Amino acid sequence: MKQLCMWMLAFSFFSATAQISFKTGSVQLDTDLNTINARASADFGAFKTDMKLSYNVSEKSIEYMTGNLHMAFGEVYLALEIAKITRKPLNDVLVCYETHKSKGWGYIAKQMGIKPGSAEFHKLKNSANSKKGKGAGKKQSKGKGKKH
Repeated sequence: MKQLCMWMLAFSFFSATAQISFKTGSVQLDTDLNTINARASADFGAFKTDMKLSYNVSEKSIEYMTGNLHMAFGEVYLALEIAKITRKPLNDVLVCYETHKSKGWGYIAKQMGIKPGSAEFHKLKNSANSKKGKGAGKKQSKGKGKKH
């Protein structure tokens, strides 16, 4: 029984830290989404709080996306950010996700009106880059050092 618990613990750790191919069309964006995913796996409570405050979405909506739609945490973030950038209802993004998830998030973003290389796509990439630094394990420095 003890060995079974150890195997289950090891499997859940590797599952949580496994790299996902979000198929955004940007290696950097996929990397940032995997960082968001790993941080959210380490502290789901902090992730939910951040998403609720950043996107004015209910905890129930977040749990629906992770539970019912089986979305990775990076996908939850991406769906919320796409809805924000396009000013479309989150439900529209989720319907598009359910219909086209096999084609990847780059395709979904394009269907929602975010074209590759557009200002909106760069906003999506920059937002993910800044969001990956938030969450579990990240310490904020208080004015020390220079920003690059």
